[in-house]
Amino acid sequence: MNNKVIKILIIGIFILGFVLFFAFDLHHLVSFENLKARQASLEKFYAANTFLTIVIYAGAYIIITGLSLPGAAVMTLAGGALFGLPAGTVIVSFASSIGATLAFLAARFLLKDYIQDRFADRLRKINEGIENDGPFYLFTLRLVPVFPFFVINVVMGLTPIKAGMFYIVSQVGMLPGTLVYINAGTQLAQVKTPSGILSPALIASFALLGVFPWIARAFTNVLKKRRVMAKFRKPSRFDYNLVVIGAGSAGLVTSYIAATVKAGVALIEKDKMGGDCLNTGCVPSKSLIRSAKMLSYAKRAKEFGFERARVDFQFSDVMARVENIIKKIAPNDSVERYTQLGVDCISGEAQIISPYEIEVNGKTITTRSIVVATGAGPRIPPIPGLDQVAYLTSDTVWGLRQLPRRLLVVGGGPIGCELSQAFARLGAQVTQVGRAPRIMGREDEDVADFIKAIFTKEGIRVLTGHKTKEIRVDGDRKTLICTRNSDKQDVAVEFDAILLATGRAANTRGMGLEKLGVALNPDGTIKTNKWLQTSIPNMYAAGDVAGPYQFTHVASHQAWYACVNALFGDFKKFKADYRVIPWSTFTDPEVARVGMNETDCLAANIPYEVTRYNIDDLDRAIADAEAHGFVKVLTVPRKDRILGVTIVGAHAGDLIHEFILAMKYNIGLNKILGTIHIYPTLAESGRSAAGAWKRARMPETALGFVERYLAWQRKK
Repeated sequence: MNNKVIKILIIGIFILGFVLFFAFDLHHLVSFENLKARQASLEKFYAANTFLTIVIYAGAYIIITGLSLPGAAVMTLAGGALFGLPAGTVIVSFASSIGATLAFLAARFLLKDYIQDRFADRLRKINEGIENDGPFYLFTLRLVPVFPFFVINVVMGLTPIKAGMFYIVSQVGMLPGTLVYINAGTQLAQVKTPSGILSPALIASFALLGVFPWIARAFTNVLKKRRVMAKFRKPSRFDYNLVVIGAGSAGLVTSYIAATVKAGVALIEKDKMGGDCLNTGCVPSKSLIRSAKMLSYAKRAKEFGFERARVDFQFSDVMARVENIIKKIAPNDSVERYTQLGVDCISGEAQIISPYEIEVNGKTITTRSIVVATGAGPRIPPIPGLDQVAYLTSDTVWGLRQLPRRLLVVGGGPIGCELSQAFARLGAQVTQVGRAPRIMGREDEDVADFIKAIFTKEGIRVLTGHKTKEIRVDGDRKTLICTRNSDKQDVAVEFDAILLATGRAANTRGMGLEKLGVALNPDGTIKTNKWLQTSIPNMYAAGDVAGPYQFTHVASHQAWYACVNALFGDFKKFKADYRVIPWSTFTDPEVARVGMNETDCLAANIPYEVTRYNIDDLDRAIADAEAHGFVKVLTVPRKDRILGVTIVGAHAGDLIHEFILAMKYNIGLNKILGTIHIYPTLAESGRSAAGAWKRARMPETALGFVERYLAWQRKK
């Protein structure tokens, strides 16, 4: 029997129950007046048929509550009148909980999938709250009789709370109310109306009892915090409200926000202000990529109507340009600027002595809270023989002033791909080696294959599925031996310079975290909770050192939560929001993504539909000689709600923002399609993708009627 038949059967049972209940005037049987009138005869029947009465009563109670019929309150009074306080409480407690759970399960089976699918975006926060605090919510509702019994059963059935937990919490939560009604039933002669049982004072008492779990949890959290902090001496006064360690993106934004709200804040940096992004990451890499792109335009001169184009350059001048761009942007992140903003900038290496004390330059400063924002550094793989060569990383490559003739790039992630293409365009013979089956392992296979084809066309030798084995040095001859995964054969790659781009490791060592016992994740990042709080309550972490996303824009995003929670967490804490995280790999063409891709959906068993729009159809892309790439949109089946978008093409990192906004604020493809986009622009690709989605879902039957109607009009 399939689900559809079962649903029809359950709906039929509910309808039949309601019809019989009112058609046969059964609702009068469970009325307060009927109970008082027949109390004596019921007690006589119970005395003669004790077990049968209990079975009939419990069965009737379960049916009434399971079908969400009126009369549960009167049935409870009857239980008190017939069975007395101890027995009545036990019988009613179990019968009401079983009936409530049946109603809960029926609502879940009949409506949950539809409601969750139809209102998924609106229910996301509610679902998260239920998953985290469902028992507390339910317990509170059960304790406060103002909330209708059957409504709670149905509504909770639409949420992710587990059925077993629902039953247990209901049994415990309804017990005080059950006791009140059963006790009233034992004195039925003195009770004039069911509503008179619950006085305002009694309801208020239940309400206070309902919030008790929340008070208890808050009290428990305070005790946990005190237990952790008890072993540390708390200063009588503090030099700062907040000390930030690390002046990268996360540290700068944290300090900026703290200074804006007039907090006393110190920023400690042992190296350069601006961190990796300014000095060794985003800024220098994008500057180099831009110069390399100009050379690629020269090589494509015929595509733009020129016979030929020639660019004479010195590699050292290109690298000098990169350095100058860093210097031009540096004042935005400088000590001078942040000092003017009200931040005490300290150059030195921080040593965390306690959660309240930090030693820097031989001086101890005190603070109420600490934010660790020390970023990450290049991960160095354990390749035998690596110590025999002067290898490069994404941190040190910017010191080059002579272009390597043969450059070996180890790593197929974003950094490896960006630098491979840039150096190849600048004239190096580049070989890129990665052990994964494809470059850009986070992206779908069609995306990786597209970029690999571009790389191969530009002369980059891409060796995916190759595991590094060892480095051999024979005089001036340097060779990487790697093993091909497919056939276990060794492959030799000679090189003049080797660039390691195998990921980044969090900078957690050397500042005292180990001595304090700050918990780390398996990948080496600092373990934080949803408020970016570490295992030490007044210490927070943000940026690459915390993860889970090592992007500059995510570091800035986390900084707000870390700062506000560190300063004002005693009053209100804010949970870091990772619902819509975008990123871009700045190859040419660029690859930008937000949300899920096909690989993610398949791994999570999430159903989806794919709409693909090829950019070679876009007028502006054709005019710019950038008619390559595609927009791939994943949507909920039969709906325009966006699950994720991948764009491969020129300026993809800019074009993706329309979809980021749409996902953040639950805007579907229909609204994107209905929005005017300037012609001719690359931004039209978003609207064109929405149009492709719409065309694929045109109602053929309705169009048939429209076609016949219009044909009929032409004949009039």
